[in-house]
Amino acid sequence: MIYLAVLAFGATLGLPIAVIFASRAQGNATSTALEGIARQPDAAPRIQTAMIIGLALIESLVIYSLLMFFILLAKLPEGEMLKEMIDADAKRVATDVRSGN
Repeated sequence: MIYLAVLAFGATLGLPIAVIFASRAQGNATSTALEGIARQPDAAPRIQTAMIIGLALIESLVIYSLLMFFILLAKLPEGEMLKEMIDADAKRVATDVRSGN
C-alpha cells in the first residue's frame, strides 16, 4: 500500500515541480537573452537562435515529465481494484492488531 501512496505522490507532484522549475529557467534564459541583445544589438540573431534552442531543450524536459506523469498515472489502480486493495490492507492490519503484532 505504501508503494501506491508513493506512486500517487510522485505522479501528482512530479509534473508541477518540473513545470515550476522549467518556467523559472525559461524566464531566466529569456531575460538574459534580452539583456544580451540590449547590450549588443548587432548580435541579436545569434543570441536569439541560441535562446530558442535553449528554450526548446528546457521545454522538452517538461514534455518528458508529462509523459512520465501519464505513465505513472496509468500504473495507479482505479475503482474496484483500488477498493479491494484497501479492504485487503485493512483486513491485514486488523489481523495484525488482534494477534498482537
